[in-house]
Amino acid sequence: MTIQATAMGTSTQMGQIINVNIQIEQFSTPDDRKALIDAFERSGQDGLVRVLEDMKPKGRVRFASGGVGNDVKYIMELPSDNGRRFRLVTDRNLAFGELYRGTRSRDYSVSAIELVLTPDGKGSGTVLPACKLTVNKKTQQIDIETYQNPWKPTNLMVSND
Repeated sequence: MTIQATAMGTSTQMGQIINVNIQIEQFSTPDDRKALIDAFERSGQDGLVRVLEDMKPKGRVRFASGGVGNDVKYIMELPSDNGRRFRLVTDRNLAFGELYRGTRSRDYSVSAIELVLTPDGKGSGTVLPACKLTVNKKTQQIDIETYQNPWKPTNLMVSND
């Protein structure tokens, strides 16, 4: 399945528009999910990223018009009342400058995408290009902290390859 969309920036990226191309080749297994959960419970985000790095790609995502894009390591379809709902998670490629300068952005080593495809061929979603996952000690729920503002995919077009 290939999903093409236009992503619109929010907040400080307001007015910016980029093209997004997402290829879903296969879905992750329950064993993949368990491995990520176990790693996160043991070692937090660092453990999760180590497991993601070792997973075989399930698809690709490419932003803008250049480059080959990035492998997506975890893709699942979630229950939805209206169409199909997907969650994609992958380790983020860190730029040399981030690593060399030790910038705060290197702590945000995961990227995530959530998409809802409605039966009428339209859809919506959220792209989190750089985020950090933590467990809220009070609620025991996973909190997502973003380094950059989310992007909002619109004009989704789906083709089954």
